[in-house]
Formats: sequence, structure tokens, C-alpha cells
Amino acid sequence: MPVASSRALTSPAELRRIARELYLYAYPLVVMEVTRRVSTNTEKPEGTQAPMNSFAHLPAFPDASFTNVVRPNADTLYSSLWLDVRSEPLVLHVPDSHGRYYLLQMLDMWTDVFAAPGARTTGTGEQTYAVVGPGWHGQLSDGLEEIRCPTGMAWMIGRTQTNGPTDYDNVHTFQAGLTATPLSRWGAEAEPPAGRFDPNQDMSAPTDQVSAMRPAEFFGTAATVMGDNPPHPTDTSMLQRARWLGFQPGAPFDLTEAPEPVREAVDAAPAEAFAQMQASIPRSGALVNNWQMVSSPIGTYGTDYLKRALIAFIGLAANPVEDAIYPTAMTDADGQPFDSSKRYVLHFPPGQLPPTNAFWSLSMYDQRQLFTANPINRFAIGDRDALATNADGSLDIHISRETPGADLESNWLPAPSAGPFTMNLRLYWPRPEALDGRWTPPPIHPQS
Repeated sequence: MPVASSRALTSPAELRRIARELYLYAYPLVVMEVTRRVSTNTEKPEGTQAPMNSFAHLPAFPDASFTNVVRPNADTLYSSLWLDVRSEPLVLHVPDSHGRYYLLQMLDMWTDVFAAPGARTTGTGEQTYAVVGPGWHGQLSDGLEEIRCPTGMAWMIGRTQTNGPTDYDNVHTFQAGLTATPLSRWGAEAEPPAGRFDPNQDMSAPTDQVSAMRPAEFFGTAATVMGDNPPHPTDTSMLQRARWLGFQPGAPFDLTEAPEPVREAVDAAPAEAFAQMQASIPRSGALVNNWQMVSSPIGTYGTDYLKRALIAFIGLAANPVEDAIYPTAMTDADGQPFDSSKRYVLHFPPGQLPPTNAFWSLSMYDQRQLFTANPINRFAIGDRDALATNADGSLDIHISRETPGADLESNWLPAPSAGPFTMNLRLYWPRPEALDGRWTPPPIHPQS
């Protein structure tokens, strides 16, 4: 019986299947590692970049010139921190936000969210945490709450509610109060971490870099990064299968003496894995009123490696649905792709505005999945804007490339000057009815 099983596992078809599964399994880890390299390739904090264990803060909303990340938001100011807790814990201090909504999402290197301090979970008062690595054992002093990170490195993405450009100064004050200090220096004057700029580091989009990797390089990178960022306990079965390709966490991945079927399987893995990801998109969530509702698991994936890889590809660092959901509109109520030469209306009936405990918005993206220049520099519209409701309490959002008229401009979301476009609703801290299907976004109707 064992002989027959071994033969089955080493058949060319099964080796290709294992290689494809392993690529999907490792894809988020490799994307995170490349993102880390790009984000920390600097001597000091500047823009979206900062050295390891040092905060980077975006001081303003992205605009039409921003191309770093697809489908950006114009609701929150971002703070970014890449943590290295391999040698010692990192102490994070969070100031009192005085009721302002914020979220400090922490992702391990596999893109699973292991903590999310903020308004929904811990409130908005002053807080101090010690993020400890998977192998750390020690005693923390009183006043430090332990957060255990499953991997040696991690990414914290802070999102702080910002009520338009006039609110920037208030948010900057909160951002300035966020600090990260090695435990050994906690309570003492700490020098900012020294950074390093590598001129040879490719600074292009991380997903593009990963797509361009040769298969052996991809798997070799994954094996190396796993040395300090251990797989989850539930990954044992995947790793047992991976051994048939000669793959082991922390060990060099060398195909020099590998059998031809193994080399062929590894070479075929990227194309087959990406085809599987693309094919899974229509099944990633229900289509409701022509809004794509991406469903759980998001943010915590268990062994759903395909879903985890897909989210890393189309929306790295997505939040669990309890913190935010992002219904996506690709077509109008008639199922036709949005066309910037047409006018559209999104009508919310009375009492049917997006249900949130924080806030909501609707963002516009051109065919590049980026913000686009428009006459009023408005890239998103939502409940923090001065929206005009109808007499019955309903709300209309007007979507067009040209103004709908002065009397309707308060409710206008400008479309691109030409070409197709898509939109995202964002619901921050959604209420239960937005998660269980009792509320759904209404269709977007074309206007004659």
C-alpha cells in the first residue's frame, strides 16, 4: 500500500498539482516579503517608506498622481509599520484618539490578521502593547499588554478616520503619538532605527515583481523567508505534500538534481496557479444587484490557500469583514460595464444608507484601478460630506464626468474623462445587517 501511494504522489500529474498548490500556498508570503523590501528600502521615514520598526505616515489623501497601490481610499490617513520581533518584542504606544475611529491592523507574513487594536476592539483611549515573536518567552512589566505575533516579522497598517483635508492637522497629531520602541529601550530615550537604501532594490509594484520571478526563485524565496516566519500549525499537510518537490521551510530550494517531472511541475506552477486564481474570482462572493460582495474568509483564512492568494493578488492586506467590507461595482443595473460617456445614479431608499458604526464612502477608479483627475478633485463621496437628501429621506449619488448641475453638485462623484470605470463602497465597522445579507447595496442605474 505505501508503495502504491508513493507512485501516485510522484506521477507527473500529481507533482504538477502539488506544485500549483504550493505556489498558491506560498504566494502571499512572497508578496509580503517583496512588499517589505520595497517599503523599508530607505534611510529614514519618507512618504510610504520607513526602516523596520519605524512608522511611516501618509500626511494627505492619495490623489490622481498616486500610483503606489491600486484602489486607494480617500477616507483615512494611513500609517505603516513593518515590525521585526525576531530578537525582542516591540512596544507600541497608541495615544488617546478622543473618540476618533481608527484601526491598527496587524498582519503576519502569511497575511493573516492576528490583532486589530482600534475603536471596534479596544476602544479609543490610550493603550500600550508589546508585540512578541513566536519564540519569545519572558516577563512583561505592568501596563504592557502582550500581543503574540505568529511570525518573526509583521506589517501593521493604521487607518485613521479623516473628515476631509481640513481635518489633516488633527489626524497628524494622533499619528505623531504612535510610537514603536524595542522592549530593551522602553522607558528610555530611544534613537530612531537606522535604515538603509539599496540602490539595486527593484522598487516596482510587488505583485509585478513576484509575477516576474522565475519559478525556482519564487520557491527559493518562500523557503528562505519561512526560516524566520514559520508556517501555521494547520499547514502540516501542505508541507508534507511539498516535500515531494524537495521543498522544506528554511532549507535551500535546489532543482539541480531534481527529476525531470519535478522540474516540469515547478516550471508550470505559476501559470496554472494564476489561472486558478482568475477562475475563482466570480466565486469569491455573491453578486448582489451587480455588486461583487467578497465573502469570508478575508483576513483570517485557515487552510483556504486559494482565497488567501487571491486576496493577496487583488487587495493585499484586506481587513476581516468585521472591520470593513468593500462591495465592488463593475457593471450597472443592466449588467453593462460603466462608461464615462454616460450618467448614472445610485439611489438609497429612505432608511437604507450603508449601515455602519463608523462611516461609509463610495470611491471612483479608472481602468487602471486608480483615482482619476476631475474638476473638483473629488475621488470619493460619503456620509461625512454635506450630502443633500431628498424630501422623503432618500439619497441620490450622481455619477458622471460632467457636473450634474450646481444644485446637485454636492452629491456628485466625478467619473473619468474617458473610458470605463469601477467603484467601491467602503463600510467601516459594518453593522450586522451588512454582514448577514439583510442590507445590500442598491443597483446603479444609467440615466437617459
